[in-house]
Formats: sequence, C-alpha cells, structure tokens
Amino acid sequence: MQNQGHSFRDLANEEFDTRTLLRNANEQAIQRHYEDFLIVDVDSHHYETEAFKEIAEYIQDPVLRHEAKFQGASRGGITSESGSYQEIGGRITRYPMRKTESVPPTPHRDITLMGRWMDALGVDMAIMFPTPMLNLSNCPRIEVEVGLAQAYNGWLCDNILDKDPRLKSMLYLPFHDPDATYKIINEFADRKGVIGFMVTSTHYRANYDNAYMKSYAALQERNLPLGFHAAFTWTDQSLQLCNRFIGVHALGFTWCNMLHMTNWITNGIPERFPRLKTVWIESGLAWVPFLMQRLDNEFMMRTSDCGRLKRKPSEYMHEMFYTSQPMEMVDNREALELTFKMIKADTQLLYSSDYPHWDMDLPSTIYDLNFLDVAAKRNILGGNAQRLFNLDPVYSPVKLARKAAAGRPGVEGKIDRVVSA
Repeated sequence: MQNQGHSFRDLANEEFDTRTLLRNANEQAIQRHYEDFLIVDVDSHHYETEAFKEIAEYIQDPVLRHEAKFQGASRGGITSESGSYQEIGGRITRYPMRKTESVPPTPHRDITLMGRWMDALGVDMAIMFPTPMLNLSNCPRIEVEVGLAQAYNGWLCDNILDKDPRLKSMLYLPFHDPDATYKIINEFADRKGVIGFMVTSTHYRANYDNAYMKSYAALQERNLPLGFHAAFTWTDQSLQLCNRFIGVHALGFTWCNMLHMTNWITNGIPERFPRLKTVWIESGLAWVPFLMQRLDNEFMMRTSDCGRLKRKPSEYMHEMFYTSQPMEMVDNREALELTFKMIKADTQLLYSSDYPHWDMDLPSTIYDLNFLDVAAKRNILGGNAQRLFNLDPVYSPVKLARKAAAGRPGVEGKIDRVVSA
C-alpha cells in the first residue's frame, strides 16, 4: 500500500478522512513504538457493499446477476437485510461518511482505505472480511448466498488480494450448501492471499453433518485453517425475547460460537481431523473458560455420549485459536489474566481489531496488559498469526520509515522470536 504523502496532522480539516478519525490511535502507535512489533490484525472489515456493482458482475447466474444489479445489497435488496444498529444512530461517523472520503484513482479504493487505518493503528498485515455479507447466511434464498459468495470471493481475489501483499483473507463459505462449500474451497484455495476459509454467523445446518467432511478433509490436506466468525441476528427465536440491542449483541456473538464449538467437539471432529486448525472469531474470550468447565463436567459424567473423544473437551480447546476482540476487560484484570492462562494465550490468542466497527480494539488492549511479558505480547500481536497462517511478514511502510528515521534496524518479531506451541 502506498503512503499518500500526507501526515496525520495535515488532515485535521478533512473531517471524515480515516487518518483524521484515527489521529489519536496513530499517536498511541508512535508512543508505544509499534514499529518494534510485527502486528497482524486477524479480524478486520471493509464495506463490500460500496463495491457491490463490481461484485455483481462476478455473479455467474445471469438472472441472479441482473437481480443483484437492479436491487443492490442494501436493506430490502437482494439479501433482504434486516437493518443495522451498529452505527449507534449515526454518532460514529466512519460508518455513513466513509463514502465521502477522497481517494486517488489507483489502487482500488478498498486498498487505500485499508492502508490508511492499518498505518494509523500500527498494523502491518490484516485479514479482511466483509461486513453486511457476514449475515448472508440468514438470507432465506440459498441460491443467493451461494451466488454472492462465489462472486465476492472472485472479486476479492482479483481486485484486492492479488494486488497487495499486506492484505489476506479467510474466504466466505456458503455453509448452507455443502457441495458449494466444497467447490469454493477447491476453486480458491491456491489463490494469492487466501490463508483459510470461514463460516459466518448463525446458520441452521449443524457443522457435524457428514456432508461437510469432504470440505474438512480438503482444508486439512492443504493446511488451511477454518474460521467460525460469530454474528448475531435478532430474528433468532430465542434472541427475539431481547428488547434492547445491547442484549442481542452481548448474547448473540457468544452463543453463536458456543453452539458451533460444542457441536464440533462433542461429535469428535478434532479426532477425525486432528491437523485441521480452527479459529473462533469475534466472540470475545469470557465464554471460553465457561465452556471448558461446562463441557468437561458433562463429559466426565457422560463420557459415552462422546464416543470419539480420547481427551477432555478442554484439551481440544487448548489447541484451538481465538481472536481477541471484543476483549472483556472492564474492571476485573484478575479474571482476564486467568482467562489468558486457561486458553494458553501465549500461543493460541490472535490480536484482532474488528475495525471499523464501534466496539473495535486497538493493539494497546494487548500491549498494555501488565501480566504479559514482551515475548507473549509479540506472539499475540502477530507471531501466533504468522505461525498459524504461515505468513511471510510484510511491514507497514509508515512503521519502517519511522524506524529508519530513528536510525534503528528493521522491524522485529520474526518467526524465530515466536514462542512455539
């Protein structure tokens, strides 16, 4: 990503520019010397709907392509989205005003905007996901989910991942269609920047269904991780009892991954595919110790229910990977420290910002934890992701320039500094 030649202070009058909105985050990055760390953001987002006309051209079915181009992807469009509460009534300007941000004609707008926030936060590499499409699994028309997944993945590879080595992605899987899921893995697994695949949101087909086993085998054979990115939907029957967004948000993200992980473990998927790595994304961390204890307790009383398991559920969970955001750390640091210990955070936790969402976490949420030593901070901020995804580090040009100006050598945090699992 090219530096556009502006300092952050030069942009004070550009009210809705990413670099202006993240000016304080940039100052924080300078103060904490993030140029000494490799930082990999394992969960960040762009707004694919801003490029929806481009994506629609990738839809293979001509009828569906025409419908998508005519209706668009906004509320009431082809995906019948149910509305968004993420903007907090427009008080977070990076949501509605990002469309007004000025960018040069090249590279692609998404590459420029990604680069601006990454450089501000001190992030070297980012694993980018879509945003409205995370709820695509709630679309009642499976052919729409499949068609848009295929189109989005093709567009993302051609226009974004092929063009910038700092950007990676775990591609969207249309999980309601097991055959389409398998097809997409085979079609895109070898594309540049594809470091895994991802199941999103609350879907209504169990992950232990035998129809998915060929997909899991394909991922294991290629050493590509499978991510479960949580989401919420107010249309879920149990969450319809909530009358406040805060309740749906708090429960929905955790319940989503608790359900999928419980099914994953109790049906012995880790034993059937012992080399398939899983990543549990955007659920926070507080639920993981609870589920470890709960499943272990049940397992010890009813071991026969899980005939494939050779170890306690928590032992399989210790080998899984977790993203940090949103990290529950309001008051009780002792509880957070215990959580880190229980999930083996030194080797299994991956920093994530979830930018540009309202509940995003800066790298300082990890960097400022006084119970972590420097080696653990290096691992969580980037080293664990480097090892998991087999990444060749590509560093932020802003951080490299900052370090060169200080007369110091290149960015640290190479793979040999990472604590091995």
